Amino acid sequence: MKILFIINDAPYGSEKAYNALRMAMTLQKEHPGVEVQIFLMADAVTCALSSQLTAQGFYNIERMLKAVISKGGQVKACGTCSEARGIKGLALLEGVEISTMSQLARWAVEADKVLTF
Repeated sequence: MKILFIINDAPYGSEKAYNALRMAMTLQKEHPGVEVQIFLMADAVTCALSSQLTAQGFYNIERMLKAVISKGGQVKACGTCSEARGIKGLALLEGVEISTMSQLARWAVEADKVLTF
């Protein structure tokens, strides 16, 4: 089964990205046959930036994305959204690729379920 997560919110300020990644990590842990794909759009593209420093005891989106990727999850960030926020040329987390709406459309068509956050 393929599950596509579309995340739209910034990594911090709301807990949408956090909750999406919690769900993705739980799926990978409890259902190892599930293929997890994550597409970052709008302010969520900043989730892919490296060197995130958070307060002790506070969740860290960078570590969560790395965990998803390390278990075979695919993560792509919208190129147009990245350009609009000035991060397209910045170093992103290893395993995150800049992508397109065509790729998102392909993933959506191929997915068994699409979850949006």
